[in-house]
Amino acid sequence: MTTFAAAPPAASTAPPLVVHKVLTGQKALVTGANSGIGKAVAIALGQAGADVVVNYVEGDDAANAVAEEIKKSGVRAYAHRADVSSEDQVAAMFARMMQEFGTIDVLVSNAGLQRDQAFHEMTMAQWNKVLDVNLTGQFLCAREAVREFLRRGVVAAVSSAAGKIICMSSVHQEIPWAGHVNYASSKGGIKQLMESMAQELAPQRIRVNAIAPGAIRTPINTAAWQTKAAYDRLMTLVPYGATHLRLTTLPVIG
Repeated sequence: MTTFAAAPPAASTAPPLVVHKVLTGQKALVTGANSGIGKAVAIALGQAGADVVVNYVEGDDAANAVAEEIKKSGVRAYAHRADVSSEDQVAAMFARMMQEFGTIDVLVSNAGLQRDQAFHEMTMAQWNKVLDVNLTGQFLCAREAVREFLRRGVVAAVSSAAGKIICMSSVHQEIPWAGHVNYASSKGGIKQLMESMAQELAPQRIRVNAIAPGAIRTPINTAAWQTKAAYDRLMTLVPYGATHLRLTTLPVIG
């Protein structure tokens, strides 16, 4: 298959972005942070002053490279390999973070994958894998984070919140997606998980929000933009006229 090299984006006319150190002293964990959106978020958190754990499930070199990039901002970072769908591995990941950083202030649950198939041909393995990683993984990581938030409470010198959770979802939490029923179902579940957690945990000063990106040019959706024909089809759904190439910052969560 001939690959399509899309033209680089036009130079931005926006003023230069100044990254303020609003997260100085805070400790963050980003799942699925060795590539794509997770990588960009992890680097941005470091630029904002947070120490960062770079979670990944495969790709040691890529994960370690992200951690090294984060350290350039003068903060601490390390890569930790763990499958977010494994209760034991998630518990071990948080236990190490408590040893290395002492606590957690920010969790960005970003890890996700696709196993696409026509509905009538979808196997239980394809269904379960996507729900286990995309939805159960968010539950397991959020549960560990919330336990630490409740144990520690608010530290006023660090943040007005006891903790912050960002659930990375997708526009497909709202928009049906034929041929991807397992993925869309997982993202709809994330929306309800996030909203229910936010409602339950707000009295404890724990903030829970979600981001539902549209078309982002990352490894998970290469088939959607790899060829000119695929890219042109995708652009009929994107009013802005181009896929976002990278995420350069994160909404202020301090």
